[in-house]
Amino acid sequence: MVWVTEQRPTANELAACVQCGLCLPHCPTFRLTGLETASPRGRLAAMNAVNDGVIPIDEVFQDVMSFCLNCRACEAVCPSLVPFGRAMEGARAELTAQIPSTARRLRHFLLGRVLPSPRLMAVITTGVRLLQRSRAARLFPAGIRRNFGGIRLITRTKTLAGRTFEPTTSLRGTVGLLNGCVMGPWFTRVHTATIGVLTAAGYRVVVPASQTCCGALAAHDGAADAATRLAGTNFAAFNGADLIVADAAGCSAHLKEYERWVPGGEELAARVRDVTELVADLIMGGALPSSSIDRGPVAIQDPCHLRHAQRIFAAPRQLLTAAGYRPVEVDPDGLCCGAAGIYSLLEPEASAELGRRKAAQVKATGSTLVASANPGCEMQLRSYLDNWHRIVHPIELYHESVIGPVS
Repeated sequence: MVWVTEQRPTANELAACVQCGLCLPHCPTFRLTGLETASPRGRLAAMNAVNDGVIPIDEVFQDVMSFCLNCRACEAVCPSLVPFGRAMEGARAELTAQIPSTARRLRHFLLGRVLPSPRLMAVITTGVRLLQRSRAARLFPAGIRRNFGGIRLITRTKTLAGRTFEPTTSLRGTVGLLNGCVMGPWFTRVHTATIGVLTAAGYRVVVPASQTCCGALAAHDGAADAATRLAGTNFAAFNGADLIVADAAGCSAHLKEYERWVPGGEELAARVRDVTELVADLIMGGALPSSSIDRGPVAIQDPCHLRHAQRIFAAPRQLLTAAGYRPVEVDPDGLCCGAAGIYSLLEPEASAELGRRKAAQVKATGSTLVASANPGCEMQLRSYLDNWHRIVHPIELYHESVIGPVS
């Protein structure tokens, strides 16, 4: 057998590609290199060649698969509806099974064990906080310094896990909030804004203590066993919530695909909402107010897993408009900023070039306020933009404008 894992790309998925090439201009790595092997069509052709026994799963195949950002921009324009993201995760799971390496084992230990551990993340967060304030950070290579610089300055971290927040108006329902692996300790203000807005709309917000990382980073890197285990933990943790809300686009996208990772996952997936999606619906339905004050322009950057994977485009714009801002488009094509989970660590040159291009597009808008609904994108933008640019989640701007400062 050529493929050895349950996550492998299937013959039907691969056969769906008709090689039309409509995906090529929408692929960031193809636009960077012009190489067919750096395009969705080329990568699917390589998977097909493996499936047919023409080529082996070797280091060359690994290089072709690893260079992909898995931004899924190709899916949004594919006339054949090829599930490219699922096929790519399957191919990487095969690489994990068939080409084991110390580097991959270390990555998967970090993604599957360290990031999901609140205690270990607390230690890492303390270290990051010290480095942000220390001259010792200058001793690190430029790429690592850039990643540290992209993390929002950590001042204090609230412990949200295990807490319940009651609505400030008549009860509409119960929302389970995904705390996440980095959102909780590094982007607490986003959670605080989310909780404030949802409780104002009548939701009881529960942050289950038994939850864990959504598993997206593990799945994207081919750590299928870890992704399955994390999905199972969350499936149990969020039992009973009317809705499950994530305020990181990569997390909400992955939660909506839990049917692939845990038995009964389709039931959980049906209850998942990205926070921009839910809040926009509440605003449009009159459950939340809009501001009448013109607060000026805001450059809006679309995270790939919001725009391409979930097809959510209007919601963050509706949310920002309701907050009194005038959204300014950064990139009509919605090309990836180059963050892509741990891509900036695995493919630093390609990631940096995409980051510089995205920063140039933001600067061209003339706005120093930037809205992005994903932590990885926010960190990438902060790494390549000037210090006077403020980069925040749309939910923070809505909270500030309609409810008050985010504490």
